[in-house]
Amino acid sequence: MIYLSALLIGVAAGLRAMMAPAVTSWAAHSGRLNLQGTPLAWMGAAITPWILTIAAVGELIGDQLPRTGSRTAPPQFIARIVTGALSGAAVGASGGMLAVGLILGAAGAVIGTLGGYKFRASLARAVGRDLPAALIEDAVAIALALLAVYRRG
Repeated sequence: MIYLSALLIGVAAGLRAMMAPAVTSWAAHSGRLNLQGTPLAWMGAAITPWILTIAAVGELIGDQLPRTGSRTAPPQFIARIVTGALSGAAVGASGGMLAVGLILGAAGAVIGTLGGYKFRASLARAVGRDLPAALIEDAVAIALALLAVYRRG
């Protein structure tokens, strides 16, 4: 189940780069993900989830702005892979599989970035506007991130 969770948290990062580390950090802080004794223990520190949540909320707001760049542009794409890898590594580390989680999180981020781009574009065309598609994508990203860290078995 850790494999699927690491992949799913990566997909969530591909949809919204900061959502995955924010949710992962809250899970670590609450004890749901045990990162004690790992290089990622800092994700469970008292301040970390708050900082990452502010960044995630900022991203949710910024994504609705007309000047927001494409997620497939190299800087945005790389950021999603990095946050997916980080979040996947945290999920993996909680089960003693940090490297596997890192790889699956990065792979999930690629899937989420490219798949999310196509999904949102198709949905926006179907409804005639981007905003409803963006809000649905927000909800999917949040749900996937929560599912990945809170339903790991």
